[in-house]
Amino acid sequence: MPETFKAYYAEKEGKEIHTELKDLPMDTIDEGNVLIKVAYSSINYKDALAAKKGAGVVKNYPIIPGIDLTGTVVESETSTYKEGDQVIVTSYDLGVS
Repeated sequence: MPETFKAYYAEKEGKEIHTELKDLPMDTIDEGNVLIKVAYSSINYKDALAAKKGAGVVKNYPIIPGIDLTGTVVESETSTYKEGDQVIVTSYDLGVS
């Protein structure tokens, strides 16, 4: 398992919002989640709003925006999904602050 993962990352500095592709440590992932190796994803309208000052879609920064993806489960702390499962994720708390 790698020690980092690549993420589209948005953070607020003063009144400005900055975004970048960033390597983050694996320990930034909360316990009880499912780790997915993403095959395909997209930046959609909500994600663009998360990177725009005053858009009102993000309550707390920093955030890893993104609500749509497909991939393979690498690690799971729930009985619902197991390693190797192919998944599609659309919304439901993914990329939500």
